[in-house]
Amino acid sequence: MIFFTSCDYFSFSKNKNLPVLDTIVDFSSVDTFPSFKNCDSLITKQKKADCFRTTIHLKIGEEIQKHQFTLKESISETVYVDLIINTDGKIELQQITSNEKIKKNLPSLDSVLQNSIAKIPAIFPAIKRGIPVKSKYQLPIKIELE
Repeated sequence: MIFFTSCDYFSFSKNKNLPVLDTIVDFSSVDTFPSFKNCDSLITKQKKADCFRTTIHLKIGEEIQKHQFTLKESISETVYVDLIINTDGKIELQQITSNEKIKKNLPSLDSVLQNSIAKIPAIFPAIKRGIPVKSKYQLPIKIELE
């Protein structure tokens, strides 16, 4: 009598202890948000995110307020600034989205925003699974001038 069997029926002890790898990665979120030095001591993820947003808004706002803008009519509009924070923590301006009213009345706003973002120091990058990753953020900036 001759028997033929497959190796699948045999159980090898070295295969039982293999760790299960989680191969599903959510690329729409990070484990740790980018942070400035003053935000690094915060523990919770939400507080770090809030601190990052507040600090970056303050830094950009301080630079914008240093410039004098002259207007013929009052403006109350929102400008959207898309930023990329690379794995080294450097902030790069990707795009500025504003309406025609802003572009017509404040043509220098784009260059002021570019200079403001260029003056922001390097920060700690976002972390995903223990690895620094590039992240993208859209910051709404409310422009109110009279």
